[in-house]
Amino acid sequence: MRLAGVDGCKAGWIAVHRQFDEPPAVTVFPSFQGLLDALPDATIAVDMPIGLPDFSGKGGRGPEALVRPLLGARQSSVFAIPSRAALYADTSDFTTIETWYAAHRRASEVAMTTSDPPRGVSIQAFGIFAKIREIDQLLIARPELRGRVYESHPEVAFCRLNDGVAMALPKKIKGAVNPAGMEERKALLSRHGYERSFLDQAPPRGAASDDFLDAAAMMLIAGRIANDEARPSPDPPLTDRFGIPVAIWA
Repeated sequence: MRLAGVDGCKAGWIAVHRQFDEPPAVTVFPSFQGLLDALPDATIAVDMPIGLPDFSGKGGRGPEALVRPLLGARQSSVFAIPSRAALYADTSDFTTIETWYAAHRRASEVAMTTSDPPRGVSIQAFGIFAKIREIDQLLIARPELRGRVYESHPEVAFCRLNDGVAMALPKKIKGAVNPAGMEERKALLSRHGYERSFLDQAPPRGAASDDFLDAAAMMLIAGRIANDEARPSPDPPLTDRFGIPVAIWA
C-alpha cells in the first residue's frame, strides 16, 4: 500500500509519500499526471477542490460551508469554489499581469451569473484555477481515479488530527511564513509518527515550507482514507454532473 499527500506548489505538485512501513519521501512533480505515473498504486489525498458545481450557493459547493465552523480563526483558509463555467471561463496561458487580471475579471463575471447570492472570484481562489482544472480533466477522462484521489484540506486535516481542535496559530501572516504556526504544526505531525528531522528539512526546489507541511498532513489523511478511518464532509459525498464525488475528507 502506498500513500501520498499532495499540495499544489509553484513548480507543480509537492507529494509526501511512502510505501507501507517505509520512511516517507518528498518529491515535486511538474504535473499531476506525472505524479500519477510515478505513484500508480497510491491512495492520494490532495489539497485541491474536486468536483465542480454548475451553480454555486452560499458559502461555495457545500463542503466548504460544512467545515468552516470547525476551524475558528483558520476558516478563512477555506475558499468558496465557484461554478464550473467560471473555472473554465478563461483557460489561456497568461503572459502578462494585465492578461492575468483580465482573465480574473472574466471569471468573476461568469461567477456572478452562476451563484446565489451573486459573488465574484477571490484573487486567491483564481490563483489555483489551473490546478483545479488539471485534476478535474483527469477525473472526467479517467473515472477509475475517483476511487483513489480524494480532496482534503490542510487546516481541516490538522484539526481532525488534533482531536477536533483547530490550530491556534496561522501558518502565514501577511504572506510571510509564521515560525510559531509552523512549529505548532510540526509538533502535531511528530505526534502522528513523522521524524522531526524529516519535517525540518528544506522543501524541494519549487515548493515552500508550508506546502511541504500541508502535504505531510495530507499523507496522514490518505492513510486514514485507506484504513476507512476518514470522514467526508458532507457524508455521504455529493456528486457533480460528471459523477465526481464532492467532499472534503479528513
